[in-house]
Amino acid sequence: MEKLIAGVDSSTQSVKIVVRKAHSGELVAEAKAPHPDGTEVDPIAWWQALQQVINAVGGLEKISAISIAGQQHGMVALNSQGEVIRPALLWNDTRSADAAIEINTEVVNISERVGSALVASFTASKIRWMAKNERDNSSKVAAICLPHDYLSWKLSGSTNLNDLVTDRSDASGTGYFDGVKNVYDKEILKLAHLSDREIILPRVLGPNESALRTPNGTLIGPGAGDNAGAALGVGAEPGDVVVSLGTSGTAFAVSETSTHDATGSVAGFADATGRFLPLVCTLNAARILDAACKLLKVSHDELANLALSASAGANGLTLLPYFEGERTPNRPNARGTLHGLSLNNSDPANIARAYIEGMLCGLADAVFSLEKLDVAVNRILLVGGAAKNPAVPEIASSIFGRKVIVPPPGEYVANGAARQAAWALTGQLPNWQIGDTQVIESKHFPEIFSKYQELVTKTKNF
Repeated sequence: MEKLIAGVDSSTQSVKIVVRKAHSGELVAEAKAPHPDGTEVDPIAWWQALQQVINAVGGLEKISAISIAGQQHGMVALNSQGEVIRPALLWNDTRSADAAIEINTEVVNISERVGSALVASFTASKIRWMAKNERDNSSKVAAICLPHDYLSWKLSGSTNLNDLVTDRSDASGTGYFDGVKNVYDKEILKLAHLSDREIILPRVLGPNESALRTPNGTLIGPGAGDNAGAALGVGAEPGDVVVSLGTSGTAFAVSETSTHDATGSVAGFADATGRFLPLVCTLNAARILDAACKLLKVSHDELANLALSASAGANGLTLLPYFEGERTPNRPNARGTLHGLSLNNSDPANIARAYIEGMLCGLADAVFSLEKLDVAVNRILLVGGAAKNPAVPEIASSIFGRKVIVPPPGEYVANGAARQAAWALTGQLPNWQIGDTQVIESKHFPEIFSKYQELVTKTKNF
């Protein structure tokens, strides 16, 4: 009988699990459970949700290996007894924006050391914020880990902080890990913590290495950051750029070489295969469509129909989609702007079109930022919840000026974790088929992005 493996996507909004056959990739079972809202969350809630979905697929007794991919950056602070000190500060918590600026100023050429200039989302920024604003909590810290590290550790049943493990992809989002040398930069960590006290960090595993098992013997893979998991799940290769439209919007490329962007626009992350994953992240993606539906009082399908009924460029309307502040560009206190309103264009169709175009222009800006660093962009793969909207791929092609490849809907982060689990179990990375893909090519309208860029510049000081 073919062995079963499981992959988990512990994201901001929910946890998903898929159970697949290790060699064929055939789906056997899947389940989903919600996570609490907010920019800080008690990690115990993630653990409870993970247990819920594991039970929903029949437990782990028949599962030979499991891997967990999870939201990046979130700071999980543990005391010497392995207890959570405070709710985890998540990637989308912007209170650490000033802390990021401070560390960037204090560390010369920080992007050369850890691949990225820091922004509010990075773990190091959150550690500095806690050190300055919650001194009592900061003084209790014995170990710092990330969401997927914490869940893998809990799954093992260990209470020993020295058993904490992670992988290159997630470690590279902390702001204190060198993905080229594959070592932690302890100097940056101490600067962030404002202390010379040693803090336990998870051991960084190789791409298919395993150091933990569940109490019943199930192998636990190294896990990954969610974007690296998605790259594995969709089968991205060097030259592929994945544009993911989830809670956040990301554009990331599999690359053989590292990137070092001093501006902070491109994060020089590692991937889950031993390569690199230069990435641009925006805080605003799928929820922009949710906001449009709420504003117009329509369903997502109705929103698509409205948008496609309007002409490209939304008859002069341009949306700057900084509803939750923004990470790229680094404007944590910004808000959204709908520009160009007139009596002629103030109708549902143009507003629907402007919202979708605005969301996608933010991601087009991300793709162009990758190109500026000589990252190869041969194919664009469009994934994530918002990619399911019928209007999005067509409008994306018109803005990117390229063919857009849309894989079939799927839980690609969880599937990537499942591939990794199979890799850890068998020693071979399986080549599973993802199904039929759609190829969309629309007429290019470069003026849409040009107007968007003009609005970005005009609102720089807002």
